[in-house]
Amino acid sequence: MRCFENIAKLIKTKRLGHPKGYSQSELSHLLGYKNGQFISNVERALCNIPLKMLGRVSEILDIDSEDIKQAILRDHDKTLDNYLAESRMETENNVTVLDERREQKQEEESTISAFSEAGSDSWRQTG
Repeated sequence: MRCFENIAKLIKTKRLGHPKGYSQSELSHLLGYKNGQFISNVERALCNIPLKMLGRVSEILDIDSEDIKQAILRDHDKTLDNYLAESRMETENNVTVLDERREQKQEEESTISAFSEAGSDSWRQTG
């Protein structure tokens, strides 16, 4: 799962604290988006600001470029952690399924072997 929490918090904090008090719609339009929903989506951590827009956002909201960089890096770090944890869980689940199948196969083979031995013993006794 992708993480956009840090950039979302930074954008919202800077927008609300800006002297011009931009609305989400106004800021979206200043960034060239016709739909005012864009900044709402960013602030709800549903999406990230495109890299090509970072300079413009930084300029409009007076955000230090190092602050934006750190927010994005923290989000990226969290995203990597999320994907690695998810991958580990999938691998563990796959291993568990394989182990269960292996056990089931061994039980089946043991049962077949037991029936085979029982059948040959009874054939010997009757023969």
